[in-house]
Order: sequence, then structure tokens, then C-alpha cells
Amino acid sequence: MFPSPFLRAALVLGLLSAIGPFAIDMYLPALPDIGRSLGAQVGAVQWSLTAFFLALGAGQLFYGPVSDMVGRKPPLYFGLLLFTAASVGCALATEIETLVALRFLQGLGAAAGMAIPRAVVRDLHTGTDAARLMALLMLVFSVSPILAPLAGSGVIALTGWRGVFWVVAVAAIAGLALVYGALRETRPAADRVESSLGGALRAYGMLLRDRHYLGLVFIGGCAMSGFFVYLAGSPFVLINHYGLTPTQYSLAFSLNAAAFIGSSQFTGLLGQRFGLVPLVKVAASAAGMVMVLLLAYYLLGGDQLAVLIALYFVSSAFMGLVIPTTSVLALEQHGAIAGTASALLGTLQMLTGAAAMGIVGLFANGQPLPMVIGMAAGALVGVALTWITLAGPHAAGPVEARA
Repeated sequence: MFPSPFLRAALVLGLLSAIGPFAIDMYLPALPDIGRSLGAQVGAVQWSLTAFFLALGAGQLFYGPVSDMVGRKPPLYFGLLLFTAASVGCALATEIETLVALRFLQGLGAAAGMAIPRAVVRDLHTGTDAARLMALLMLVFSVSPILAPLAGSGVIALTGWRGVFWVVAVAAIAGLALVYGALRETRPAADRVESSLGGALRAYGMLLRDRHYLGLVFIGGCAMSGFFVYLAGSPFVLINHYGLTPTQYSLAFSLNAAAFIGSSQFTGLLGQRFGLVPLVKVAASAAGMVMVLLLAYYLLGGDQLAVLIALYFVSSAFMGLVIPTTSVLALEQHGAIAGTASALLGTLQMLTGAAAMGIVGLFANGQPLPMVIGMAAGALVGVALTWITLAGPHAAGPVEARA
């Protein structure tokens, strides 16, 4: 059994990390309603997702170095306050352009909850202990895609889509209370002495020249890009094309999230037994094979919802092993600049996902095939990067020695 501080850290960090995704997943069932309410086309409504992800990625570049310089807690306070204010604005928006702009600000606020918890994990642990904590964090974090769409469906039925944004504003306020009362500072003043803006810029330059770090970041980014494409396209495909109700859609979406959550809890155990690098190689390759099967099915004329859900369930399970493990491996050698390294990781992965979502959105027509092509492309690029980045004995590094 993990000691209580271990579990407490996972709970607090997971809840903080989940606030931003909660603002995504909870309003997914409302996307068609938002389009009708604001008189917007499918592509315009999807931009409210893309804008959020762009800000969620870019904002981490700010929060990571700042958290290295001033500590982990002050940037969390700022981000959560900005998120709260933007959520209230979204609830009051009357035009799609206003909603997109406010979603961008909301994403900037949510970026604090994405970048800083990963840095706290690195402050506290390395190696397989970090993998276990990251997996537990993902367990709490991943409750969002299971419960949020269901909660969103209920809120939408009672209050309409605007009620979703009032609920996430309240969640952010609860997050502020959590930071104040339950999170200790893990970046003491003595560790901040050499942290500065110039140092952050040099650190970013060093990280951008580190091919191994970038390879691991983009392996996770490719895994996430497939999920982002599904995130943007699935409400229209499952609700409009396959005829699911918002509640049925939420249940279908939650099933895939459950696969991700369940498998992620085995990362520590499997990493300790087989090594983190072999785990990534096998899981990424298996996910790619499953997505090729799904793409082939649709290219050959198939169009059954059960096949889409079943195969993406299996792929999600393998991605649950890839994403937390690659995050641990990427940050392992950068403990002195954990906030900066975590921020760049989050930014590059979010921008990768947003770019994939935007590109696929150009071809979105409410049919499954464009979405499936985007998901499969992300998985296959991820497989290629995995075998390029982790080829050879030098890829294992010190994590494998301790595994």
C-alpha cells in the first residue's frame, strides 16, 4: 500500500489537473446545441475547442518557468482565478466569436493546472516511484472524461449549455481552496536561487536541442492528438451520424476513458517488471496496429458504431500506458528545471493535438471517416517516433537501471 502522503499528493494534483479537461469534457454533449443557439456552423463551434487547446498549450510556457522562479503555488492561484473569470464570461456569451475568445482565456488559466502538477511529481519522485505517482494522478485526472460528459448531459438538460460554464467556475473556486489548504510548496526558496527568465530561455533552448526529450514528448503528443481528433469529432459523429442522445454519447465516451484509466494504473507495475522503455515500445506499437484495423474497416465501407467503440476502447487502453510513461521518461533527466521541462512538454503536446484537430476539422463533415483517418495518422506517426527515439541500448537510461 502506498503511504498516505503519496495518495494525498496524487489526489490533490489529479484534481487540479482535471479542472481544465473538465471544462472540455463536460461541454462536449452541448456542442451541437451551442451551434444551434449561436447560429454557428460545425467548424466554428469546433474552434471553441481548438482555441482552448492552443491556449492550454501556449500558456504552459509561461507557468512552467515562473513556477521554477517563484514556487509552484503562486502561478496556480493566478491561473485558477483567470479560469474562473473566463468561465463566467463564457456562460454569458451571445456570439460564437466571443465564446471562442473567452475559451482561449479559459485555456490560459487552465494551463497552470496542467504544467505545474507534473513538475510537482518530479519534485517529489523519480523513476518507477514517479511512474506510480503519475499513474495515480492520471487515475484522478481521468475521472473527468468519465464523469464530466455525464454530468454535462444532466446540467444541459436542466439549465442549457450555459450552465456548464457556471459549474466549471465553481470547480475552479474549489481548486483555489485546494491549493491553499492541501498543497504544500515543493519548490523551496533555496532551489529558486538560480532560476530566472534568462535561465528559462536557456533551458528552453537546451530542451529544444535534446532529441531524446523531444522524441518522448512527441510520442505522447501523437497519442494525445488522436484523442483530440476524437474529442472534436465524436459529438457530431456519434450524436448526429449514429443518432445517440447526449446521455448515450456520454456513456460511450466514458467507456473509452475507462479503458485509458484502467490500463494506466499498471504503468508502475509493468515498468518495474519489464522496464519503462520496452513498455512504451509495445504499447505504442499495439495502439498503432489497432488504429490501422479501424481505418481499414471504414475504408472498406464499414459503418458500425460498435466497431468504432470497441476498437478505440482497445487503442485507448494502450495509450493509457504510453502517455504517463513517456512523461516520466522525458522529465527524468531534467529535475533542476522540472517546471520548464514540464511546461514545454505540455505545450508541444497540446499544440500537436490542436494542430491535428484543426487539420481534421477542415475536412469534418459529420461522417466517421475524416475523424478515423486523423486518429490513425496520429497513432502511426507515434509508432515511428517510438522506434526512432527508443532504439538501441542508450535509450534506456537510468530509469531502466532502477526499474
